Amino acid sequence: MDIRLKRAYAEPARSDGPRVLVDRIWPRGVAKESADITLWLKGLAPSTELRKWFSHDPDKWPEFRSRYLEELTSDDASEDLEALRKLLEQHDRITLVLAAKDTEHNNAVALRDYILNDQL
Repeated sequence: MDIRLKRAYAEPARSDGPRVLVDRIWPRGVAKESADITLWLKGLAPSTELRKWFSHDPDKWPEFRSRYLEELTSDDASEDLEALRKLLEQHDRITLVLAAKDTEHNNAVALRDYILNDQL
């Protein structure tokens, strides 16, 4: 299973496979027509409260990951997790699309790790 991460502001590529937006809000300045998003799974984004608390502070990363993974096990995320499961069954490669500038400390990184650790 190949799960790639890509910022929404980067040009889509054929090699991306299905592109899944995992942010709650559409990325500012990105046209929906050119984003080539297969699925927009808002339920896999961190809650607004968690996102604001984290504020992309690398020092809060371990605690953010823990809280975010807890949110992924809630009923609120179950429908979108099922949609992601089905997509992963159909494709060898997908790309999780995110808007965050920090490409190392964000929910897409934590979600990819969650999937690859057979949590999905």
